Amino acid sequence: MKTIAILFSLFLCQIAFAQTETTGNIVVSVENLSSKEGKVYFALFNEDNFLKKAPIQGEVSEIKEGVAQITFSEVPSGTYAITAYHDKNGNQQMDFESNGMPKENYGVSNNQMNLYGPPLWEDAKFEFDGSEKNLKLQF
Repeated sequence: MKTIAILFSLFLCQIAFAQTETTGNIVVSVENLSSKEGKVYFALFNEDNFLKKAPIQGEVSEIKEGVAQITFSEVPSGTYAITAYHDKNGNQQMDFESNGMPKENYGVSNNQMNLYGPPLWEDAKFEFDGSEKNLKLQF
């Protein structure tokens, strides 16, 4: 009987202290597009997969009146970074010059660009508390 009472107490404690994960939406827009051709591809990353693996979420936007906008839905609170690029030619990938420089416009969260290579996690990361967040990227 004592064992059952202890197990029941542990079960109640677990329920009382269980935390529900907060999720929300991150709305991202780019307003300074140079052309209405093609689409804009957006990617949401955490530190483990930033520019190394597939993103946590990916979205694609049409360009309407010079603006591309998407929503990353049900994102748990945490630290993230967002990248985006303007795929003018519609080949669904970012194109590069032979020297490694991008041919297509791109941007990252916080609008901090690394002039000597790809975007850096430290420059692009931001905290998300699980509520609604609006970000504007600049290309």
